[in-house]
Amino acid sequence: MQLDGMPFFERLRDCKRVLLAGAGGGFDIFCGLPLYFALRRRGCKVDLANLSFSRLPLDHEDPCPVYKVVPTTAGNPDYFPERGLSEWFANEHGEDVPIWSFAKSGVQPLRRAYERVLGETGADAIVLIDGGTDSLMRGDECGLGTPAEDMSTIAAVHGLDSALAPIRLLVSVGFGVDSFHGVAHADVLEAIAAIDKAGGYLGVFPLLRGMPEVQRYREACDYVCSATPDRPSIVNLSILSAIDGEFGDHHRTARTRGSELFINPLMSLMFAFELAPLALRIMYLDALEHTQTIYEISAVLERVRGANGGRPRRTIPL
Repeated sequence: MQLDGMPFFERLRDCKRVLLAGAGGGFDIFCGLPLYFALRRRGCKVDLANLSFSRLPLDHEDPCPVYKVVPTTAGNPDYFPERGLSEWFANEHGEDVPIWSFAKSGVQPLRRAYERVLGETGADAIVLIDGGTDSLMRGDECGLGTPAEDMSTIAAVHGLDSALAPIRLLVSVGFGVDSFHGVAHADVLEAIAAIDKAGGYLGVFPLLRGMPEVQRYREACDYVCSATPDRPSIVNLSILSAIDGEFGDHHRTARTRGSELFINPLMSLMFAFELAPLALRIMYLDALEHTQTIYEISAVLERVRGANGGRPRRTIPL
């Protein structure tokens, strides 16, 4: 992956340690693996984290809902992407790579969890990864996708003390994958333009078949999806289909049968942003601030949709 001169990588040039975190949960952290390998090749230490959909062995009296997942961590045998990824590093590459895993929660507990991880890792930058584009929605679009987890992460990280990890970025990959959840991609392009106008757009870079970082990303996805055959990652398999040059209604897993996909070349592009201008577009950011649970996040979203109903759907006139 070519790094020199790209605004996103220039922002990270002087960083010694980066926390790379899946914003929306599930397999989101896998979408960041090409960046993980590219940054490591550059000599940067990178720690991995993810908002987890799995049941974590947490102490429920602990105010920081985070657990360092390793290959031997107890949990659901059928769906535990974080454990599967740590296991892949251990079994296939002989590497000890724990995954800091955040339980789904409101903004306040999640921010405390990020503070703990930053304290233990010493990371001076955070890069959030969204597999999809719903993290770019401000709240009045015709469709918001599945934003609760993305928004809890964005609000939690945006509100961290400025002395902690002063560089905070977000990368979105998978343009078109959120159509299934109602996102209109004219709204995505509008969001990118608005963030650009606010000075927060750091450009776009491709994931190409021949890149060593992409090959290792593919290996990790294949390993963990094979270990969870009933719940493979639709987002990552769609991105890999796009990387392979597939187009249109191409299905890589039985999970998507019965729906119409739009695999396309834009799906394999990584769009990079400064987090602050992106976060400040969110119309309900202040309402998220004092939430304690993911259910409170969902309640805020329901109020937002009830209040504005969403703008009319637009198509891209091309």
